[in-house]
Amino acid sequence: MRRTRFDDAFCPIARVTDLLGDWWTPLVLRDAMYGITKFEDFQQELGVSRAVLSARLVRLVDEGLLDKIPYQDRPVRHEYVLTEKGRAAGDVLAAMWRFGEDHMWEGDDQPLVELASRTTGEQVRPLVVDEATGERVELDRLKLRRRR
Repeated sequence: MRRTRFDDAFCPIARVTDLLGDWWTPLVLRDAMYGITKFEDFQQELGVSRAVLSARLVRLVDEGLLDKIPYQDRPVRHEYVLTEKGRAAGDVLAAMWRFGEDHMWEGDDQPLVELASRTTGEQVRPLVVDEATGERVELDRLKLRRRR
């Protein structure tokens, strides 16, 4: 089945969905943010087929979220390092984390892992805020308008 592409849509959410909207891409990015750089390590951590992982890494390199850098000559091996654009995608993953943590477990159940600051060791609970006002972004209080 062919999937519908949204990479030229007018809506930013649609374009991000086109890039991150499959099962594996957000998880590859998550692992890259936690420091995984080598193909074999991604595959071992995710349990994904080599073909699927290869396709996701190619797309992330093509889209400028990862750089593919050789680290060995014989045989040629590459590592995949986050670019500035790739690190910026961390905001999306943090929002996904918070939603998942708050809404994907029932009752008193909680995920087995939590986000913690590398500096303080304290739990981190991501929150989307407007950079101009510092106020929490609540989509029901927003509207779309044509850019000036």
